[in-house]
Amino acid sequence: MDLDKFKTVLQNHGYKITKQRELIYTALLENDKDHLSPEELHLIVNKKDKDIGIATVYRTLLLFEELELVSKLNFDDNRYRYELANNGEHQHHHLICSDCNKVVEVSYDLTNDIEENIKKNYGFDVSNYVLKFFGICSQCQEKKEKKEK
Repeated sequence: MDLDKFKTVLQNHGYKITKQRELIYTALLENDKDHLSPEELHLIVNKKDKDIGIATVYRTLLLFEELELVSKLNFDDNRYRYELANNGEHQHHHLICSDCNKVVEVSYDLTNDIEENIKKNYGFDVSNYVLKFFGICSQCQEKKEKKEK
């Protein structure tokens, strides 16, 4: 969702378009391939406006989540991360390296057959899901192989 649509969503829900909200959303847009924690997001926006505090970032992310502008992610590393919401589509899948904590997005849907089977066998209509794969990324595998030689 671009900045104009973001502003429309805020206005349609009765929220003001503040400089802080716009800077935080812009930072998410500019880093859309990353999965930013509130602290990482704060570091980014703080370079543009020193007056934006961490509490403002947290409150803004809560609002964005409520308005379905962002998705809150848990990669089992004791902190939440955020990414732009995918406009009613299913969440995409993630590959998470257990060594370096790198996160890679899987760009295609792996679960169409699973959803159909759940509907058929359980009468359950899946609206969304989260699928995470944990393992070792290729760079960490190469490092381990070099150490073993």
